[in-house]
Amino acid sequence: MMKILLSVIFVFIAGFTKAQTLPVKWATQETFFEDLIGKDLPAFKGITITGNQFSKQDLKNKIVLINFWFKECPPCVKEIPELNKFVDKYKRDNVRFIAITYDERKRAAKFQKKIGYKYEIICLTKDEIRKLNINHGFPSNILVGKDGKIIKAISSISFSDEIPSVKEKTVAFEQKLNSEISHR
Repeated sequence: MMKILLSVIFVFIAGFTKAQTLPVKWATQETFFEDLIGKDLPAFKGITITGNQFSKQDLKNKIVLINFWFKECPPCVKEIPELNKFVDKYKRDNVRFIAITYDERKRAAKFQKKIGYKYEIICLTKDEIRKLNINHGFPSNILVGKDGKIIKAISSISFSDEIPSVKEKTVAFEQKLNSEISHR
């Protein structure tokens, strides 16, 4: 009986020691975004602010920048001028710019007109956005390649020196975009 008990204790200690040496990957926004890389953009359907149906199929064989936002989100609104710069810079490169929101369609249309947001706005419900499971809070920005796979994901977009870590991530995001454009 003592041999069995000692064997069980030894196995437990060996297993515990092994578990202590395995790296822990904490669930953070960064690790969430890292885990998206290489995954397919999930299927979705929504309504444009002009009332047209829209789905993942409309993005087939396109490079796509997707911004998750809503009108009452100050960081979302703050990054719109930066997002508009992407549109101005890359619209001739066959890149689609999609903004997904849970705001009501007419409200989003009014906001777009007022603020001059250049992305194509697609309205989904909060639950539909949650089920996509590709945004980790608002704002979230996802870069999708022509093959429909996620290339890069970050929270905010800003080239400002105000927050160096955000600028660094934005520059890396744009580098991935340029790389995808050049691989056509």
